[in-house]
Amino acid sequence: MALPKSVEIVEVGPRDGLQNEPQSPAAAVKVTLIERLAEAGCRVIEAGAFVSPKWVPQMADTAEVLAALHRKAGVRYPVLVPNLEGLERARAAGVEEVSVFGAASETFTQRNINCSIAESLERFAPVCEAALAAGLRVRGYVSCVLGCPYEGAVPVARVAEVAAALRAMGCAEISLGDTIGVGTPLKARAMLAAVAEAVPLDRLAVHFHDTYGQALANILACLEFGVATVDTAVAGLGGCPYAKGASGNVATEDVVYMLNGLGIESGIDLDRLAAAGAYICAELGRPPASKVALALAGRAA
Repeated sequence: MALPKSVEIVEVGPRDGLQNEPQSPAAAVKVTLIERLAEAGCRVIEAGAFVSPKWVPQMADTAEVLAALHRKAGVRYPVLVPNLEGLERARAAGVEEVSVFGAASETFTQRNINCSIAESLERFAPVCEAALAAGLRVRGYVSCVLGCPYEGAVPVARVAEVAAALRAMGCAEISLGDTIGVGTPLKARAMLAAVAEAVPLDRLAVHFHDTYGQALANILACLEFGVATVDTAVAGLGGCPYAKGASGNVATEDVVYMLNGLGIESGIDLDRLAAAGAYICAELGRPPASKVALALAGRAA
């Protein structure tokens, strides 16, 4: 299939990225990061998560972040909600979009949220129903679509089943996540093809970690198949606390550079994006994981 003319980048750094960093910046820093990402042209920015501060202390200030955030017209700021309590907190904060988070691995689901896949879907159903009734857009995540840290390979049929279940609940979009970054291009495309039999391709997004350096190649393989929504994290923030050795999400800078080279529109200004990444990395006290960001910084120096 032909490459898409444009791609929607879902910037997950402020949530999926920062929640897996060993230190959490202040709420004001998160606000500045989100606003700088919006100014760079990001149109979908995960702003936080209404989860238990006991389990994810990095997201305990999400309500504070949203209250201080100057929301840019035309930009969506989704948040993750695991249950009805989280949804109510999200609604009180004035969000317009929420996400629920499942997995295609039984063991990962047990270790992550202490229930089976079937039980997790049962939990998500009332959350999706209530969110839709309140007029909110709902996104669904499926983790471990190309491998599990506990089970190894994950059957693509199970990935398709979980994605289809989330779609049936009313999720407008399903993000397919290679949580531990073990995927390769042919496997990634085969998985996407299997899921596309159950969920329309234009309702699917891909979410790759770069543990083995395959994320860009996997994204390209999926773009060639026709997917047009890609999750990325500025500066390659994050990892996975349940998967030892799993590095961060693919860097937004690296993906935008590749899209530019392919003539695919993203609406994102690469220099402003890299500056936002440099800002948050300075606050975290570490260099960006993005090769493009490092190259641009070197050129500027």
